[in-house]
Amino acid sequence: MHSLAAPGNTSPLLHNLNPEQLAAVTLPAEHALILAGAGSGKTRVLTTRIAWLLQNGYVSPGGILAVTFTNKAAKEMKTRLSAMLPVNVNGMWIGTFHGLCNRFLRAHYKNAGLPQAFQILDTQDQLSAIKRLCKQYDIDTERFPPKQLGWFIGNCKEEGLRPKDVVASDPDTRKKVEVYQLYEEQCQREGVVDFGELMLRSYELLRDNTAIREHYQRRFRHILIDEFQDTNKLQYAWIKMIAGQGSDGLLNGGGGAVLAVGDDDQSIYAFRGARVGNMTDFVREFAVQRQIKLEENYRSYSNILDSANALISHNSRRLGKNLRTVQGAGEPVRVYEAPSDFLEAQWMVDEMKQLIRDDVERKEIAVLYRSNAQSRVIETTLFNAAIPYRVYGGLRFFERAEIKHALAYLRLLENPNDDTSFLRVVNFPARGIGTRSIEQLQDLAKATGCSLHDAVSTLSGRPGAVIAGFVAKLDVLREQTAGLNLKDIIKLMLENSGLLEHYRNEREGEDRVENLDELVNAAESFVMQEGFGREAPGMTALVSSPEALTQSPASQGLSGAALDAVPDEFGDTGETLSPLQAFLTHAALEAGDNMAAAGQDAIQLMTVHSSKGLEFDCVFITGMEEGLFPHENSMSDHDGLEEERRLAYVAITRARKRLYLSHSQTRMLHGQTRFNLKSRFFDELPEECLKYLTPKQQPMLAGGGFGSSWGGGGYATNSGAGRAYSTGATGQFGTYSAPQKEVPRKEEPTGLRKGQKVFHTKFGEGTVLTLEGAGDDARAQINFPRHGTKWLALSVAKLTPVP
Repeated sequence: MHSLAAPGNTSPLLHNLNPEQLAAVTLPAEHALILAGAGSGKTRVLTTRIAWLLQNGYVSPGGILAVTFTNKAAKEMKTRLSAMLPVNVNGMWIGTFHGLCNRFLRAHYKNAGLPQAFQILDTQDQLSAIKRLCKQYDIDTERFPPKQLGWFIGNCKEEGLRPKDVVASDPDTRKKVEVYQLYEEQCQREGVVDFGELMLRSYELLRDNTAIREHYQRRFRHILIDEFQDTNKLQYAWIKMIAGQGSDGLLNGGGGAVLAVGDDDQSIYAFRGARVGNMTDFVREFAVQRQIKLEENYRSYSNILDSANALISHNSRRLGKNLRTVQGAGEPVRVYEAPSDFLEAQWMVDEMKQLIRDDVERKEIAVLYRSNAQSRVIETTLFNAAIPYRVYGGLRFFERAEIKHALAYLRLLENPNDDTSFLRVVNFPARGIGTRSIEQLQDLAKATGCSLHDAVSTLSGRPGAVIAGFVAKLDVLREQTAGLNLKDIIKLMLENSGLLEHYRNEREGEDRVENLDELVNAAESFVMQEGFGREAPGMTALVSSPEALTQSPASQGLSGAALDAVPDEFGDTGETLSPLQAFLTHAALEAGDNMAAAGQDAIQLMTVHSSKGLEFDCVFITGMEEGLFPHENSMSDHDGLEEERRLAYVAITRARKRLYLSHSQTRMLHGQTRFNLKSRFFDELPEECLKYLTPKQQPMLAGGGFGSSWGGGGYATNSGAGRAYSTGATGQFGTYSAPQKEVPRKEEPTGLRKGQKVFHTKFGEGTVLTLEGAGDDARAQINFPRHGTKWLALSVAKLTPVP
């Protein structure tokens, strides 16, 4: 290693750097680790380091290798360097792992055994290639779905394994290895490489070609790796090869100095293969003597930072750092407990309205959630409030592909002549209907002037038989759903259409399955809010009872499409929308209206994963409940729980000025109402930084609160479970309060009697077990077969006696 001259602080490049940033920028030429906390100026340090090395002549532009994780980050680095120095950044090796490996293989294509004009397969291209292979070799795609084969191949490459290196201890694995081998041969014949191949073939070329390896080890004197905590096993091995790092920890071939920049507390991509342990391995294997911690945060106030520090301190095996700021304490972190996810969303929107009145730009307000499916309730509430919003890094709920597919099936149940919906799902999930068959059907429909559905009977041969089978499936499903409520119609459709099975077999299909579950929730919420009633048949008219005809639309809680459907004269028998028709209209309006245009001042909605690298003045973190955040998939796994805590740390540190944390007592998830414990993460936050917007101990509520548009529920405890949860005593899995012993009160006349059958708009039909109190204090204990035993305040809950 060569040493650099003693650093001076006279260069304009070094002005306004804090002591830790200055130390990182002016490091000598040796391996070092920079622990860069959130908002600590990491990008500035990286670019200034490169500019300082170039300006002082310690390295030429060709001697720098800088690896980023996104093309956007690479572009930003080049832009900043161009502004700092008169240097041609385009010739410098700054880019993503895949981008740099592509450049490397283009330069050495012959040595890599590739054609000069080799092409790169994206994910969809790779899937198509595997499907062709399966068809050619008659591989059972039911047993070995092409997507799963693609994941297997990708995982092998990330581990640096070729087919001959994979240990196949069972018949299924042996078959997958066989397909892997056939896939490699096919790609080689066609002169194409996938993303995993770019990385693996570059690594192998460096490993096996001494001349090329030593050339790059001599060339790159300074190697800078951004977001080091997100590197996987193969990427780390590639870095070691470029740096001349032997397995014995010694430098071979005079490799360059590696500056690894990252934050182990923000490692949140284990599901993509990221290995946070690479950071500790780097310190050990490269014999790192210098670790510099960038702990001064330029983004947030100390109440936010102290909360983040306290939370992440519960993780073990951290390299360790504490964020700090000179900006002062700022506002406390606000904590809100809602009776339901609907009321949680309503509270957020009310708070947003006040922030906007206080001149906070909408684009500086972000809502973060653990699961994509959570956005639906929030989107609906924003839509109803006419507040523009943008779903960052994804689509609005009703615009997501899986939701559009499900809605297309529902539209075909309602109207089989809907050609747009027909074309969307006639071959989804795939059922062997080709493009040519569809074209033939369209030609027949055009010639006879009928819909595609009606033209199927005139299409002959195998195409006609296959498409007729699809139509028959729809007809059977239409019969099966007759008389069912909207929720059950959707659940049956999701199962029988094959949509759920299709997405369950996808590698990252869990989110899509959750979104389809959320569609069921959306439908149930919709029928309640629009006054249909939970059990109203999906295909029946809106106004169905004599009592309903004596009430105004407003008193029934009707709005939107449902209100439009009510005849002007209530005694009229004019046509009305069915719950299914009204819901489809609602979905179309939400998908097509109030969309925030690019650059428009709009509320930002996103998952916590999508928020990494972003910052906002005001941040709402919603759904902080056990099973949701931390996610239920991580609850039994120590490493999984630590990753969830890192995810919460990332979420908290997105906020500059104001942070809200909210949780809900009840939430619709996977088609069921859940009674939730608040997240254990609340117990790990410093009390002095928090401000509770609701009492820390509240009675457990059900039914959406106090006579809200959810149909009115009043107070209720989940007494069917033998206990009530609240925000009382602290425990490992949240909080628990033992139920207080009830003092029986004298029973007063209420119009009800023990043993009587009653109907509740949210819980359905139930039996009265006990009556207590009088007047506004009157309440009843009722057993609802589908929802357990609940106490309801009779002044709030609307109960109808069942004869």
